[in-house]
Amino acid sequence: MRHLKLLLILLGMVLPALALAHGPTRQKVTLTTEVAAPPADVWAVIGNFQDMSWHPAVFATAGEGGNEIDATRVLTVGAEGGPTISEILYKYSDEKMSYSYRITDVLVEVLPVTNYSSHLTVKPLDSGGSLIEWRGAFYRGYPNNDPPPELNDEAAIAAVTGIYQAGLEALTERFGASN
Repeated sequence: MRHLKLLLILLGMVLPALALAHGPTRQKVTLTTEVAAPPADVWAVIGNFQDMSWHPAVFATAGEGGNEIDATRVLTVGAEGGPTISEILYKYSDEKMSYSYRITDVLVEVLPVTNYSSHLTVKPLDSGGSLIEWRGAFYRGYPNNDPPPELNDEAAIAAVTGIYQAGLEALTERFGASN
């Protein structure tokens, strides 16, 4: 009985400290836009994992494997010689007009995230046109407690939101907004 009391006292001291010592939590961002074009037309532009020229921040895309699982791509952002983001495709459905990928290599100075995965899909709208959904899940760029401001949760969410927003706005300009 004495050992049980001692164990309970120790647990009472340790558990609150463990609760404060947890690391970062997984963050999620989902953005959507509605465009006037039919889903097949939108998918024809964004459905090729090897071509991200539709995104204004992407200067160039190089890759291998087409739209096959484990295909890779390297995005050069900004301008020629700019920073790169390496990604791998882990799910692809031409029929469902969707694909999922994850980042395999990026400097946190370029994109302040770790363990990033994303899903891009096109769906028909009942009123005509298309719904484009881009969602991602990730951890902040600094894995320990007390991150610097440029690598905290807010910076990670803002960076991913900015990327999605810029891409979706470019697609809305290209295809026109849905009514």
